[in-house]
Amino acid sequence: MQTFIHYFLHFGFPFFIAYGFFRKDWKKVYLILIATMLVDLDHLVSNSVFQANRCSINFHPLHTCYAMIIYVILLFFRKPFNIIGAGLLFHMLTDFTDCMMMFTSCKQCFSNSPAIELLTKVSNALGI
Repeated sequence: MQTFIHYFLHFGFPFFIAYGFFRKDWKKVYLILIATMLVDLDHLVSNSVFQANRCSINFHPLHTCYAMIIYVILLFFRKPFNIIGAGLLFHMLTDFTDCMMMFTSCKQCFSNSPAIELLTKVSNALGI
């Protein structure tokens, strides 16, 4: 179920964002939101490109808090930059949701994760 949720949030939910907020140009906006998936190219610079139980938040260069600050700044620019910023932030939220699902099932698995502090704080705040 976790895999379905992850990929639905990456590919399906952007349709609802595009259609709900940009009805006039929803096709173009949907393509821009899907194009923000290219942020995952930063996985190619990792020692192992793919690791099933790895949390990408704060691990990959374009998935760090510093990069997310830039994505927030993009929200204040005109189209299409604000859409790109929204897509990138939604991508980070999706990846963080995936991390939280993995973390709740195996807290010890993430003891060396760069995101452990964030995962622990959010988990405690949510009472998980």
